[in-house]
Amino acid sequence: MRANLWILAAAGLCAFHGPALADASPGFDRPGRDELPAYLQCVPYARELSGVEIYGDAHTWWSQAAGRYERGDEPRVGAVMAFVPHGSMRLGHVATVSQVIDSRTVLLDHANWSPINGRRGQIERDVKAIDVSPANDWSQVRVWYDPIQGLGTTVWPVHGFIYGEEARFPETRLAGAVPPSRAAPSPLAPARPLSSTPSRTFLNAFAEMAKPASDTRRNLAAQAPARMPAEKAMPRRREAPAPRDPIAAAVARYGN
Repeated sequence: MRANLWILAAAGLCAFHGPALADASPGFDRPGRDELPAYLQCVPYARELSGVEIYGDAHTWWSQAAGRYERGDEPRVGAVMAFVPHGSMRLGHVATVSQVIDSRTVLLDHANWSPINGRRGQIERDVKAIDVSPANDWSQVRVWYDPIQGLGTTVWPVHGFIYGEEARFPETRLAGAVPPSRAAPSPLAPARPLSSTPSRTFLNAFAEMAKPASDTRRNLAAQAPARMPAEKAMPRRREAPAPRDPIAAAVARYGN
């Protein structure tokens, strides 16, 4: 009987410490479970989101990116956070930055980190990660761990960030974007009261129509161009009378 009580007490202690240690092994497959290793899940998902065309285990991404992609220690949207293998995470891990909150806080999209509903290989979107490095260089981070609904207790070493050319996040992220502010329309100016007296501008516009017809004809005559003097008629050329002699007339008519 006493032996059975000791066995039950030991089992209770293991169950109590399980969640606290669970975040220390996101890439570890415990015996007896049909789970995929991390590099089969996190790598293709990070590649799909970030546009970084690197293949192979997650721990090789940092070295493979040298000379092909820009690398650094500053988080940017769409950049890949490359984790260093640590503890039971032998193959490393890669996650994509979905949002930069401040100099020490980002949101990540990644796969096969937290077991959700008892299963690994799950996708997590917009989960929190914080920089806990003394120099604020993102060389050490803590990451949200779903079973405890908070940041995991393990401090994970990080190589840095790999910057892809074009991030490919789902279209639904655009729904939360803040639309540009529009300027408020200016109030309309009050209308001027109508006056029964015509304005000077109105009178000047119709002044020509009010003049007598004789004045208008004089103005038109003055504006008409001066007439050119008629040309003198040239005297008509007189033709010589036809000869009376019929022979001479015939010669004159048909001789040419």
